[in-house]
Amino acid sequence: MGIITKIESQKKRDDRVNIYIDEKLAIYKELVFTFNLKKGQEIDPNNLKSILDNEMYMKAKNKALSILSKASQSEKQIRQKLAKDYEEDTIDKVIEFLQKYKFVDDEDLASRIVNTNVNLNKYGKNKIKQNLYNKGIDKNIIETAIDDIDTDKEFENALYLGKKRYERLKNEDPRKAYQKIGNHLAYKGFNYDIIKKVLNKLFNDVDEYSC
Repeated sequence: MGIITKIESQKKRDDRVNIYIDEKLAIYKELVFTFNLKKGQEIDPNNLKSILDNEMYMKAKNKALSILSKASQSEKQIRQKLAKDYEEDTIDKVIEFLQKYKFVDDEDLASRIVNTNVNLNKYGKNKIKQNLYNKGIDKNIIETAIDDIDTDKEFENALYLGKKRYERLKNEDPRKAYQKIGNHLAYKGFNYDIIKKVLNKLFNDVDEYSC
C-alpha cells in the first residue's frame, strides 16, 4: 500500500493534476473525482493500475476525438492511429465508445463517400470501391455500398465526363481521341461495358451503341 501525500494542479494544463505517492504521477483531474482521491488516502497497487488504465483510456479517447474532429475515419483507421501509443484493450474500449455515440460508423461513412463520389466527383464503381478500400472499410460493407449505386446514374456520369473530354480532343485524330477518352474513363473507375457505350455514343457508332 502507498499513501497519497499531495495532489496539486499542473500549471500548464488545468485539466491534469500531479498526485504524489512514492513518486509524482500526472493524471487527468477528472480521475481524481471519479476515484475520490484525497491527500492522506491509502491506495493499493491494483487501484493504482485501475487509475492508470483509465488515464490511458481517456488519453486515447481524446486523441481519437481530435482525429475525428479533422476528418471522418473508419474503425480501421482509428485503430491504426492509436496502435502506436496504446494497448489493444485500451483501443477496444475507445472504439466501443466511438461506435456507441456514432463517432465511428463504417456503414454511414461508406454511404457518404459513395454519395460524394457519385454525385460530386462522378466516379465509376471501380474507383469508388478503391476509395472505400483505402479508407479501411470492411469488404462486406463496401460491396453493399457499391451495389446501391444506380447503373443509369453511373452511365450518365461517364457520358458527362466523356463529353467534357471529347470537347478537348475533338480536333485530334479520332482514333487517338477515342483511346484517350477510354483511358480517362477507366481512370475514373468505369468498367469496360460503360466505357464502350459512351465511346460509341460520342463517336456515333450507332450499330454498337445501346443504352
